[in-house]
Parts: sequence; structure tokens; C-alpha cells
Amino acid sequence: MSDFDRAAAVDRLERLVDTVADERMPVPVREVWAFGDVALGLDPVERLDVYVTKDILLRDDSESDASADDDATEQFRDSHGVEGVGKSVRADWAREHPDFLRANANGHAAPEQCLAAHLLENDEPVHLEVCNASFEDNVTQRLRGARLREDYTQLLDPRGVCLWAEGTKSDEAFRKLRAGELALPTLSAALEMLGLDDDEAETAAQELHAWRERQDGVTVRGDVV
Repeated sequence: MSDFDRAAAVDRLERLVDTVADERMPVPVREVWAFGDVALGLDPVERLDVYVTKDILLRDDSESDASADDDATEQFRDSHGVEGVGKSVRADWAREHPDFLRANANGHAAPEQCLAAHLLENDEPVHLEVCNASFEDNVTQRLRGARLREDYTQLLDPRGVCLWAEGTKSDEAFRKLRAGELALPTLSAALEMLGLDDDEAETAAQELHAWRERQDGVTVRGDVV
């Protein structure tokens, strides 16, 4: 799949939100946002950008005590070679969806990759951002980090719309997405509003657009603030 027509992109977002709302996720999810092209009213939408705010799983709410967490960790270490089940992702979710269980390079269960496996198809032109911070807070954090590292590909496009938060779906947000009614600036102008000067904002926008154009299929980025 190379892109979505606009109606299909919004339909896909709605199915994703319904999945988050109706199904058990590997970690608790608090918010789902759409940002980038789909929020701008473009048609077609070359890549669908989605942001998920999750909770850090300090204690597995699918287990009754710490010993059960340890049992789940040992079980999936032995059966799948994955550490951290029952600690970084829910054990009951992993038992129900072992085919969605994903690990990072260190062999530890990776919540962002597990969410992507549950929510997305491999060939979809979708970029998923996953973080414990809200979208607006992480826009600021990522901007600060990108400037320090002089790596603007780490930016989070600030032009977003909240689709679902704390169990409530925004029908108005979906209506505006379908109608293309959101009035949002260019990326460089949005970055200027966040404090970049004209030249830096233009450079940052160009680098982020170039990075985005190099992506294909599902891409996932997770961070902790």
C-alpha cells in the first residue's frame, strides 16, 4: 500500500481508535493523536502519522502479585526468548496475543513494537510514535533534544489533533478530519511558533520532510520522557 485516499485514512484512524478502546493493549493507553498530513487535509495522505500516549507499566495490572509477574517473565523467557513480560508489557495480553509480542535489540519486550504489531499491518504507510508523555509535552521535549543534537529528524511534527483520550473518542475531531476543516500552518511556521528563527525552522522542516520521504511501510519510534 503506497498511500491512503483521505476518506480511507480517516477510516483507518477510526478503526485504530476503536481497537484501542475495545481491546486489551500490551500497556495502558491514555491518548491517541493524528498529526502531519492527515491533519492538514491533504488528499491523498502519503503516510499516516499516529501518536499514542501510554503509561509505563510499573506493575502488571493483569497479575495479582509480584510472584505472578516473575512467573510470566520466566515463562516468556523460556518460550519466546523475550524478557520483561509481566514487567514492561502485560502478561495476560502476551498470553492472548503471543504473535504480537516483540522485543528490542536487547531481547526485552518493547511496548511500542508490541503496540504496532497489535494495531497495524506490516505494509501500511503508517508511522507510529509511542511515549509516556502527552503529545504536546513531547513536541517540546523532542524539539529541545533535536536542537541539542542538531538532528531535526528527531522532531515531532506539532500539527496534531487528539482523537481519543482517557476512554473518550472525539467525534468532532473525526468530523473535522473528514471535512479537512483543521486550520493548521506549514511545518516551518509551526516550528517558528515554538521558538525557532526563520532559517532554523525552514532547515528543520526540510530535514524532517526528507527523513519522512525515506520511510516505507510501518515505522515505529518509542521514547520515554
